[in-house]
Amino acid sequence: MFKRLLIANRGEIAVRIIRACQELGIQTVAVYSDADYDALHVRLADQAYPLGPAPAEHSYLNGEAIIAVAQEAQADAIHPGYGFLSENAEFAAGVTQAGLSFVGPRAETIRKAGNKDIARSVLLQAGLPMAPGTGAIIDSSGACRAAEEIGYPVILKPSNGGGGCGIHIADNQRELLQAMAKTNAPFESARSVLLEKYVASARHIEVQIVADSYGHVIHLGERECSLQRRNQKVLEEAPSSGLSPDMRQQVGELAVRAAKALHYSSIGTVEFLMDKNSGNFYFMEINPRIQVEHGITEAITGVDLVKTQILLAAGEPLTLCQEEIAFTGHAIECRINAEDPRLNFLPSPGQITFYHQPGGPGIRVDSGVCAGTTVHSYYDSLIAKVIAHGRTRGEAIRIMQRALGEFRVEGVRTTIGLHLELLADPLFRSGDIDTQFISKRMIS
Repeated sequence: MFKRLLIANRGEIAVRIIRACQELGIQTVAVYSDADYDALHVRLADQAYPLGPAPAEHSYLNGEAIIAVAQEAQADAIHPGYGFLSENAEFAAGVTQAGLSFVGPRAETIRKAGNKDIARSVLLQAGLPMAPGTGAIIDSSGACRAAEEIGYPVILKPSNGGGGCGIHIADNQRELLQAMAKTNAPFESARSVLLEKYVASARHIEVQIVADSYGHVIHLGERECSLQRRNQKVLEEAPSSGLSPDMRQQVGELAVRAAKALHYSSIGTVEFLMDKNSGNFYFMEINPRIQVEHGITEAITGVDLVKTQILLAAGEPLTLCQEEIAFTGHAIECRINAEDPRLNFLPSPGQITFYHQPGGPGIRVDSGVCAGTTVHSYYDSLIAKVIAHGRTRGEAIRIMQRALGEFRVEGVRTTIGLHLELLADPLFRSGDIDTQFISKRMIS
């Protein structure tokens, strides 16, 4: 087991990892930019080291500096959290080359999973269902020819990268060419794009996988991530209200098959689109890291994913088998961001002057802020994740409504009101949702 672990991240995920390490008896090392000198994760860690100026490229994206700090602090391992360097294969390789353990998949696995073209090829051979699409395309003329063969509408996405960045939908050639022009910068590093047939009426379903280094792979059920704005998740649920028991078993088995095909180890997420009309699943991508929404899976399974991730990185075998995983109740997560929905979700940086987070039965709040914390424009605007767990979906909704009603954040604007509006929507409450729900029914 590790004695000391460095957390190459900030905010709520850094705090979450610190808490897991404390329960495992592992000392923690925080890193921070100049702007985060008094952040909560810095205060909670056993040690803290400065990285440099606030922009991420000079601090949380500086892999060499982070590895040097880990060596200076005599850490055994580095946990990347999510975002920043979490899906950077070169960073993962650099960590292991420095004699440290990387809390995540092997660098080669990250390369394969991170390149959608390679992942698509490997998983096609493994028999995973794919929407009609292409391999890597590097120019507009090739994209136009492929789109004509596939048939519009098509979805355009970078070969590398995740988190919904650089994704565009095109209904015709003019829109496709515009999308290629718009996304030239995001594609600069990827150098290629993929085209797939766009499934207009779809649910975004992701499956949590857990795999050790000895070939043992299980899944911990699915999460419904259809409520999105501009391809960024807003509210997530577990389990999905749109899956029958047979569909649930099918998608879980597909996720395990994908993990085995990539020789995956650690925790991760296999993402699918489900066509609401046909019920068919189509593979999207694999995220080789902890997900923002991991807490709802923890709520319904009782499995601590962050502790499990650390134990697997330390070489421990997976002690759970698929038959032992039991799913209890329903969980919902609302991401509370410092944004103003009334002003097209304009970021709302500033100092939090008053902060009171909800509690009570069935509520968990993962946050990296407190009163006096400054929300910086340099970083993601996530303030907190509120997770409600109830015996049924209806009960989870009511618990969440009660919790958000008592959540108080002053000094910055937040998305609490948007979430309350979502939770009260009759169509949402019926469970009839898809990836276009917010754009068509709520706020564009």
